[in-house]
Amino acid sequence: MLALRAERAFDGEHSLAGPVTVLTENGTIKAVERGHPDIPGAEVVDLGTATVLPGLIDTHVHLCADGRNGALERVPGLSAEQLDAVIADSLERHLRAGVTTVRDLGDHQWAVIEQRGRHVQRVLGSGPPITSVGGHCWSMGGEASGEDELRLAVRTRAERGVDVVKVMASGGFATPGTQVGDCQFTEQELRVVVEEAHAHGLPVTAHAHSLAAAQRAVAAGVDGIEHLTCLTDRGIQVPADLMEALAEADIAVCHTLGITQEPPPFMKEAWDRIGMSYTAKVSMAGLMYDHGVKTVAGTDGGIAESKPHGAIAYSVADLVRSGVPNAGALASATSQAAKACGVAKGMLKPGWDADIIAVQGDPMRDITALHNVLTVVVGGQIVTTTLPLDRRV
Repeated sequence: MLALRAERAFDGEHSLAGPVTVLTENGTIKAVERGHPDIPGAEVVDLGTATVLPGLIDTHVHLCADGRNGALERVPGLSAEQLDAVIADSLERHLRAGVTTVRDLGDHQWAVIEQRGRHVQRVLGSGPPITSVGGHCWSMGGEASGEDELRLAVRTRAERGVDVVKVMASGGFATPGTQVGDCQFTEQELRVVVEEAHAHGLPVTAHAHSLAAAQRAVAAGVDGIEHLTCLTDRGIQVPADLMEALAEADIAVCHTLGITQEPPPFMKEAWDRIGMSYTAKVSMAGLMYDHGVKTVAGTDGGIAESKPHGAIAYSVADLVRSGVPNAGALASATSQAAKACGVAKGMLKPGWDADIIAVQGDPMRDITALHNVLTVVVGGQIVTTTLPLDRRV
C-alpha cells in the first residue's frame, strides 16, 4: 500500500480542502481520507504543501514526431530503431510533465500500436489516421478512397486493436499540397466511417480545421473533433447552431491548445493567409465551453518546437486564459479526458486506477502550478519524484 499525504487535492472534478491522504493498493485507489490518519503497513509519502490530483491525460499527441520543426515530414525516413527511440523519448517527456495517459492520433505504419504495452504510461492509439489519397498525413499509411475502402480501413484498425478511429475530415497545415480549409470526405463517407467503427465498438474522432468539415463530422455522428478551428473563406466563424449541436450530442472537442514559443514562420504565414490567429483560437475555446461543449485537453505534442511533448500544462493554462474556470480546465485533462478516452482514470475515487501526480502549489488558484510536478505515480507505484528520501516515513 502507498499513502500520499498532501495539503490539498483536486479529485478530477472538485477541490478537496486538506490535509488529504490518498491510499492506493494493487494498482487502484483504495480511499481518499481527510487528514493524515495512521495506516499500518502502508508506505507513507509526505508531499508537504503540494496538491495531489489524477495523472494528466493528453488526448492528442504524435509520439512518432520528435518535437522539432518539420517533425512529421521526417518520420517516413526513420528506421524502426530510430522510430522506437523517438517514441520512448516522447513518452519520457510526457511522464516528467505529469502525463500518465496519452492518446496518439498520428501513428506511422502502426509503430505506436505495436508497442503500446512496453511503456510506463497507458498509451492509447488510433493507428495511421484515415485520410484521402494524397490527403493530410497521407505518408502515415492511412489513405482510403470510396465507401468500400473506408469500411475496410476501419475493419483493419479494429483487427489491429486500436482504441479510437481518427479520420481527417479536412486538410491540414503540415502536409504540403493539401488545403487546410478543404473537406477531404463527404458527409456520407464520414457516416460510413462512424457506422463501421461503432459496429466494432470503437469511437471516432475527426480532424477538422474547416467549418464545413466540422459540420459534416457532427452530422455524421462522430464522438470527438480535433482542432475545430472553424475556418471559412472569411476567417474563423463559430455558428451558434454548431455549438448547440456539439453540446447536444456530447461530442468531445480537443482544441489542441498549448504553445511554448512562437510557431514556425510557415505556420504563421498560413494563419495570416486564412485570417486565423492563436489568440482567436484560444478565445473560441472559452466561447464553446460557455455554451456547454465538452472540452478535453490535448497538445498536438511533437509536431514542432512550439508544440513539444510534455506541454500539457500550457494547454490547460490556455483554457484558463480563454475564460474556462480552473476546475473546468483541470477536468479537461483528467476526468473529462478519461471519459472521452474510455479509461478508468482521471479521478481520485476508490476503485479508479491509481495514476496520481503531486504538484507544488494550488492549481485551483494558480494554474501554472501544473508546471511544478513533484511526483508521478502510475498504477500505485512511484515512477518519478523530486522528493528527498526523508519525506518517505
